[in-house]
Amino acid sequence: MNTVWKQQLFGGFCLAAAAAIWGGVYVVSKVVLEEIPPFTLLIIRFAIASVVLGVFVAARREFIAKRDFPMIMGIAFVGVTISIGAQFLGTKLSTAHMGALITAASPAFIAIFAVWLLKEHIHRKQISGILLATFGVLIVIGVPDEADAQSSLLGNLILLVAAVSWGLYTVMSKKATQRYSSLAVTTYVALFGMIFTSPVMVWELAVTPVSWDFDWNIWAGVLYIGIISTAGAFYLWNKGFELMQAGSGAGFFFVQPIVGAFLGWFLLGEHLGIGFFAGAAFIFLGVGLSNLQQPADRKEETLDS
Repeated sequence: MNTVWKQQLFGGFCLAAAAAIWGGVYVVSKVVLEEIPPFTLLIIRFAIASVVLGVFVAARREFIAKRDFPMIMGIAFVGVTISIGAQFLGTKLSTAHMGALITAASPAFIAIFAVWLLKEHIHRKQISGILLATFGVLIVIGVPDEADAQSSLLGNLILLVAAVSWGLYTVMSKKATQRYSSLAVTTYVALFGMIFTSPVMVWELAVTPVSWDFDWNIWAGVLYIGIISTAGAFYLWNKGFELMQAGSGAGFFFVQPIVGAFLGWFLLGEHLGIGFFAGAAFIFLGVGLSNLQQPADRKEETLDS
């Protein structure tokens, strides 16, 4: 196995692991959000992530130059304040079902922004793979019924903002990892994202007082969200895109609904029908198709920006 294939394989593993972790965070965050409001939870999770990641950055002395702070600050504002904030707020206003469905549109936006900002070529196989995996997501999650669709128009629109901004964040982060390590980028983004979102948290706590006398399971959920799904998964996500083209790596996001549905069955006793397995097959087929190497002599099949 040559070096390029090893790099692709490891990158795919990182992306799949990150998406799998995020598949579980929907179950955890839905419980924690009953006690802690969305932007306050966002600040807590990124404060924990900043401490955990900061230890490794300091030990390895992987610092970002001040001249590049505006770039990192832009990534933090888009990825943390806007995208994660919209994900939490939209999920709270809408339903978990609609949240999973709408945010599954992120890979399409990753591919679009990759063409625009990174000048990547998106091949027909990659586009076909994303569409095939999207169809698989619809089978796994199910087409929303009338009650879901009318659950909260505002919440659903906010979730769409989360999906678009996550695509932009992913591509902006990949651009940054061409200059700095994934560890450094993830750490500084967590820190600046926490700073930018703090004013919103202050306002939120002023209008929504919180009693901090939580059970141990709430604090365990907070630690999982902060350490595993933020420090760990964000690093793996950025590392994966550091090693792969954005158009090829986008499809790994679809691992998230598979894991989310499985954990819903395993932890909450939800039913897994034939649709789950059929949808999962389409998702894996789509991811595989989008990562097939494009022959160099078939440039006519390439869609340029």
